[in-house]
Amino acid sequence: MDFIPAKSIVTRTKNDYWFGKDYNMNIYKGCCHGCIYCDSRSNCYGVDNFDTVRVKTNSIDIIRKELKGKIKKGVIGTGAMSDPYNPFEKQYKLTRQALELINTYGFGVAIDTKSTLITRDIDILKRINEHSPVIVKITITTCEDELCKIIEPNVALSSERFDAIKQLTDEGIYAGVLLTPVLPFLEDNSDNIKGIIRLAHENGGKFIYSNLGVTLRQNQREWYYKKLDEYFPGLREKYIKGYGYSYECRSPYYKELWKLFKCECKKYGLIYGMEEIVKTYQRERYNQLSMF
Repeated sequence: MDFIPAKSIVTRTKNDYWFGKDYNMNIYKGCCHGCIYCDSRSNCYGVDNFDTVRVKTNSIDIIRKELKGKIKKGVIGTGAMSDPYNPFEKQYKLTRQALELINTYGFGVAIDTKSTLITRDIDILKRINEHSPVIVKITITTCEDELCKIIEPNVALSSERFDAIKQLTDEGIYAGVLLTPVLPFLEDNSDNIKGIIRLAHENGGKFIYSNLGVTLRQNQREWYYKKLDEYFPGLREKYIKGYGYSYECRSPYYKELWKLFKCECKKYGLIYGMEEIVKTYQRERYNQLSMF
């Protein structure tokens, strides 16, 4: 792991549509999970040598200073670009220290991760949840561990991530599934969609959000196609024929699967709309606190 300089870490978001975040926080840059589809490889993000994890020097001191100086409280999102629970976090505990500061200065948190290491920090998440909104989004794209080993080679198995959701929700943390991407011709089938929704319910998940497709752009597309050639020979041609150089690659079965997705979510009582997810975990929390 390398160390890189940073002037600022907690930055204001342009809008709060994506799970109601007010701020973004990325302590780490790059990721070693090796997921074949990762959008963060795209050229537009400017992350060279993406598989090398780098940590921002003096990150905790910077975060402390920035949180202390912010007048407006809100929800701090982390994990959209680089997983805050990469393997190095177990040793350095920078995400844990950042959560301690988020708690100290009275902010909420929205976390994206594929790692079960997040269960280590349930104690802090519970303390934050006493005064501010908390949401944990655990990415799960397949309910089959064998496929998971191929497309997400250096990360916890899907079954282990479902167990992490159960541990979180059993402790009162609002957690659910980020079912994105859904890889066309690999994961866009009824058995996979139904299986993930069922397992999310059985493990206490409160929500599931999906777009039933994958995004592909420069650099990310080339990497993805390289991995398709390695593990799924012939599949690259189906993508080129079906999508060309399109950024958004929805499943060719999108309409049928979206209907199935909504039906299964309603069947198990899982929230799936962004507005309702935000309202449930955040707005109602603020309303409850305002009563006191």
